[in-house]
Amino acid sequence: MKNEENDLGPNIRRLREFLDTAFPFPAEVCIADNGSTDATYEIATLLAAELPGVRIVRLEQSGRGRALKQVWSESTAEVLAYMDVDLSTNLNALLPLVAPLFAGHSDVAIGTRLSNGSRVVRRPKREFISRSYNLLLRATLSAHFSDAQCGFKAIRADVARELLPLVQDTSWFFDTELLVLAEKAGLRIHEVPVDWVDDLDSRVAIAKTVGEDLRGIGRLMRSRVDLEPIRQAYGRPRILDPRTALAARVLREAVAPRLLAGGRCDWGQRRRGKQREEEDTNVPHTARTPTLRRSRAKQRVLGTFT
Repeated sequence: MKNEENDLGPNIRRLREFLDTAFPFPAEVCIADNGSTDATYEIATLLAAELPGVRIVRLEQSGRGRALKQVWSESTAEVLAYMDVDLSTNLNALLPLVAPLFAGHSDVAIGTRLSNGSRVVRRPKREFISRSYNLLLRATLSAHFSDAQCGFKAIRADVARELLPLVQDTSWFFDTELLVLAEKAGLRIHEVPVDWVDDLDSRVAIAKTVGEDLRGIGRLMRSRVDLEPIRQAYGRPRILDPRTALAARVLREAVAPRLLAGGRCDWGQRRRGKQREEEDTNVPHTARTPTLRRSRAKQRVLGTFT
């Protein structure tokens, strides 16, 4: 955060009270000050001295990504989360956000303002920009998460230790880059619909941020980051699409063995062989050869599994 002297005091007290009375896990609040020039740092220092479980980290350079990278890298907590200081997101979504991470079900969790279950109050211009940006991510980076820039996210600490060194951006694109890398590494991203009220005092420079985001997307499209170690350690195997399962099985069991053996599929010869087998069905049972009986039995077993 930067220059948030008006919101910092009441919102940190509100957050700390919620964690102490309505949150089942022990939690520490870290205030990351990105080179504020007003009284933000002094207020944060007083809050850290007054409230147990609150500490302050000051960075001389601005950038949300830079702050998160430093604070998360130094933390000893099992799960790392962040939220905007204006508390635009209803705090009741915090437990649903982190619970799948503690359970080991998911690796990353994000709040989403763009799902059917979300309740959002914000200006049409911000809504249009947000939806357009996420559509662009789907078209360019094949992203499957719904809301890249909601200021309400969490990640398991062991996963963060592997992903953070790979994230290059230190500003607003940090969130997007982290999510794209996590998804490409096969990590599970849990989404929580949130209740969100837009901060009318937001000082995000939209034009500058859009330009940085577009450059970040272009960089990720060209990037060849080695994510195989993370995929091997934390990635979850893909589930075969049932719509393509039959075709995959045919290729695996019929075509692939012939190609590996260097043979060719002579469909005419197979039809002639089938005709001969049908003619043999008129032969008395005792006159049939053992080879024919084994062949027919094998076909029944294969037919049963398919």
